[in-house]
Amino acid sequence: MAGFEGLRYPGRAMPLPPRPQSASRTQMTEYVLPQHANALGSVFGGQIMAWVDLCGAICAQRHSGRMAVTAFVDDMKFELPVRVGEVVRLEAHVTAVFRTSMEIEIVVEGEDATTGRRWPCVDARLTFVAIDESRKPTEVPPLVLDTEVVRHSQAAGEARRASRLTPKAT
Repeated sequence: MAGFEGLRYPGRAMPLPPRPQSASRTQMTEYVLPQHANALGSVFGGQIMAWVDLCGAICAQRHSGRMAVTAFVDDMKFELPVRVGEVVRLEAHVTAVFRTSMEIEIVVEGEDATTGRRWPCVDARLTFVAIDESRKPTEVPPLVLDTEVVRHSQAAGEARRASRLTPKAT
């Protein structure tokens, strides 16, 4: 009964079918208003972080088919500001998948909507955990490793995860 592993192992669900990166890619666009800005007229870093978290959560939920919660912010580098009246563009994609968690990269750009000029704002990497109805971690579908880029992304994510989980010497 090939393909029916759940029947051979009572109490264990059948394996989830892999999902491609393209199935969960998420794009958001936000207009920077005065309430989003600091005294210098540029968007608060915390506002950018909230939009990054939201975009990443949508991407994780699309991949897993479950609610997902933020577990770890691995990297968030602020580059150039975005000012009131400009646009923030966010794009998220799954970079690596583990048993119950997913690493999501979110790239943020500023945009002058009148000229189309864009610039780097933030590059972030967050880990989300999929949860079931009881708010317990639940398995997620593996990532389809269909290109060299995706295979490299998964391997790099595994290395980052191993580094995070290794106890640091004091």
